[in-house]
Amino acid sequence: MGDPALSRRGFLAASAAAGLGVTALSGCGGDSDGGSSSGTTTIEWWNISTTEPTRTVWAALAKKFEAQNPKVRIKIVQLENDAYKSKMTALTASGKLPDVFHTWGGGVLRQQVDAGMVEDLTDRTKPWADGLLPVSKQPYLLDDKLYGIPFDIGMVGFWYNKALFGKAGISAPPTTWSGFLDAVGKLKSAGVTPLALAGKESWTAMYYWAYLAMRTAGVDALRKADEKKDFTGAGFVQAGQHLKELVDLTPFQKGFLGAAYSSPTGQAATVGNGKAAMELMGQWAPVVEADAGKGLGADLGFFPFPEVEGGAGKLTEVFGGGGGHALRRGAPQAAVDFLKFFASETTDRDLVKKTGVLPVVPAAESALSDANIKAVQARLKGATGFQLYLDQAYAPALGQQVNDSVAGLIAGSKSPQAVADAITKTAKEEQ
Repeated sequence: MGDPALSRRGFLAASAAAGLGVTALSGCGGDSDGGSSSGTTTIEWWNISTTEPTRTVWAALAKKFEAQNPKVRIKIVQLENDAYKSKMTALTASGKLPDVFHTWGGGVLRQQVDAGMVEDLTDRTKPWADGLLPVSKQPYLLDDKLYGIPFDIGMVGFWYNKALFGKAGISAPPTTWSGFLDAVGKLKSAGVTPLALAGKESWTAMYYWAYLAMRTAGVDALRKADEKKDFTGAGFVQAGQHLKELVDLTPFQKGFLGAAYSSPTGQAATVGNGKAAMELMGQWAPVVEADAGKGLGADLGFFPFPEVEGGAGKLTEVFGGGGGHALRRGAPQAAVDFLKFFASETTDRDLVKKTGVLPVVPAAESALSDANIKAVQARLKGATGFQLYLDQAYAPALGQQVNDSVAGLIAGSKSPQAVADAITKTAKEEQ
């Protein structure tokens, strides 16, 4: 959702296009064949990579592709996460999508596919897409057809400051929810802010409720609840109750309700500057922490979301997703060629080395060097269950309701039961 440099929501606050290429937001799609009178094919590429180094790396890749394909021009439009989602919702309603656009897959992509707006890539990419990591393609497979090509795969977990844990006398990351709450208490007692949160951006809070729902009700319960349009089961209410236990400890940084994710005073910077001990975030976190703040270097560690005692979920069930690119229906062949270029081993190695993503091309795995990213990859490889970001797995209105309701709980305006009821109400309305 999700991302993110990288896969998903990694990023972002609000805004207009910050394109490296110049393009008007309204000028989406261009001619049906992407051509022009000069014989040059222009490809409009919308992405959410607004943080460094990814922004610069991706611009360089576009230039490299243009050099290899002299009759193709790439126009880049970059939007921060929330602004991107808002704009894409409007474009979907208008029936016009960019040639190449960022997608997290799931329910949002399905809505665009059902509207006949997205190119079926199954046959056009098969010779090379078959070689991509299978789990990385899952969010973009709808009815056994491939509608997106991944460039990243990953999971959400806790990124923590080893030095601050040491200051609080915490010898090892917690593996249970009660142990996690105990660690929060120890950090507070040591004068350390336990958690950073971008309260201004509701997707960041959703991660807590989603993981707690997975740990209490189980990963299959989230899919079944969506199918039955009913999130009022005991496990979902308990997820809210556990989250309220955390909120009642006042664990977040001062002013968190007005904080953005990637701004100089936001969630990532608060952790990257050593002002809070932890954040719950995707695999792109180290890159954004270093871009928005100083970064923690060797003091940064990673651990999976703890188990909830007595819950149906397991520590090996992970929540996350990746980033991918889809094409508008009727996009020119040059757009497919760009996806192939972006998914090549050479490009993937560049992305792994320079932007910290996890490889989707198996041959690029040897480019991994960061211990924390290797730890994330190991967790993914050993995963016994996987849940896509809820605001991407579900239909857009339902995903937004999940985000907004959970944000209400953290702000103190919704009870755990009210969260479950609000999500269920929207799910039924969307049938």
